[in-house]
Amino acid sequence: MIRRGFLKFLFITPLGRLISGVLSAGIFSGVIFLDVIRTDVRKRTGADVEKVLLPYPRLRGVVSVEEALANRRSVREFREEPLTLEELGQILWAAYGISETRYGLRTAPSAGAQYPLEVYVVVGEHGVKTGDGYLKPGVYHYDPHSHTLTLKKAGDFREALYQAALEQIWVLKAPVSLIFTAVYSRTVRVYGERGRVRYVPMDLGHAGQNVYLQATALGLGTVAVGAFYDDQVAEILDLPDGETPLYIMPIGRPIYQYRLTEAELIRYIEKSRR
Repeated sequence: MIRRGFLKFLFITPLGRLISGVLSAGIFSGVIFLDVIRTDVRKRTGADVEKVLLPYPRLRGVVSVEEALANRRSVREFREEPLTLEELGQILWAAYGISETRYGLRTAPSAGAQYPLEVYVVVGEHGVKTGDGYLKPGVYHYDPHSHTLTLKKAGDFREALYQAALEQIWVLKAPVSLIFTAVYSRTVRVYGERGRVRYVPMDLGHAGQNVYLQATALGLGTVAVGAFYDDQVAEILDLPDGETPLYIMPIGRPIYQYRLTEAELIRYIEKSRR
């Protein structure tokens, strides 16, 4: 009863809300500070590491948020055409890139700014067009702070990914697939088991929708794939212990481009109001 009364005081009374707000701000700032200063164990150095400097993200586009929301669909049929390096970089930035430069906060919200997700890219043969050729096929890891890709494994792994994803043909046919993984410990250390079962899946949903909307705005398409053998995908990506694959998102140029008009939407709403 004492605990319940204290919680009511914190969340219902003006003084309680003020106190809880101050405490939350202090805790949140501390979490961000610890997150920023901790050593990034994933950073690799050495002359043998191949990095790709992605073009700088664009903060303005020709498609509005409303248009992207209206025309977002799951796409499973792609043209046999590559993405450009600019398009790939823009999608990666939208997915999990930096959108605040003081603390390095991301385009997708994350509980306590713990950012448990990692983003990998499986690039097929002639899957990404560069200025003077094509990006080397392989498995890449995205670093949001430097906006770069690091080649982890060379080769076209789309066939292996297709097999791991229960032979979903769009995984094989797409020139590129993004793969989201989770390091649950980053969120669990702050929020316990609730972080694992609730907050990390919420983080993934935010980032996945960012990919959908940015792809739509670029005239591309994607689909969220959750059916796959975790151990096989982890082997393809060479994931360390404690890192779990969650999403595969094939990306390409749609064979059919969905378009919703305002007139169609109004007719639907009016019909539903009768």
